[in-house]
Amino acid sequence: MNLPNKLTLLRVVMAPIAMIFIMYPIGGETVARLIAAVLFVLTALTDMLDGKIARKYNLITNFGKFMDPLADKFMVIGMLVTMCASAMYESVRAVLVWVTLVVILRELAVTSLRLLVASSEKKIVVAASWLGKIKTVSQIAAILVMILEPMIWDGGIVSLVTVSFMGIMTLWSGIDYMKSYAAFIDPNE
Repeated sequence: MNLPNKLTLLRVVMAPIAMIFIMYPIGGETVARLIAAVLFVLTALTDMLDGKIARKYNLITNFGKFMDPLADKFMVIGMLVTMCASAMYESVRAVLVWVTLVVILRELAVTSLRLLVASSEKKIVVAASWLGKIKTVSQIAAILVMILEPMIWDGGIVSLVTVSFMGIMTLWSGIDYMKSYAAFIDPNE
């Protein structure tokens, strides 16, 4: 159990705690939002750190290869689903539900594609593309904006814009992965 794997597990633990504060505004809505934002930022930072440390010190393990992307999806999808269910996000719910559905379907499709490509005769590892990285940053930014915006001003316009951008980037990066590896999903093979 090396440091990157410990950071990944920490992310798995912190994400549901942040979700609890979104679903049940313990201590009042402002306090709950602040705690959720801090926890979410820490989970996002562990995502960045575990990969950098693992690559720099050659601490890459099968456990890390499995858990890191799973923890990422749990962090983002868990927060989005929790926000869809929380009364605190009524003003953006109509858009948020659809974008959350796009995120979930994209992650299922790309994960399935990665498994298919990795299990092919060529045994290719599908690395994160630059669009995939922008997608991840847009997801983290949109979630943070949705958590913090109501503390600054009402209306939710910034949340709607960032959620919409997240949806576009999620869809675009998913289409890009599908196009890049379309040869592996030939129905005739």
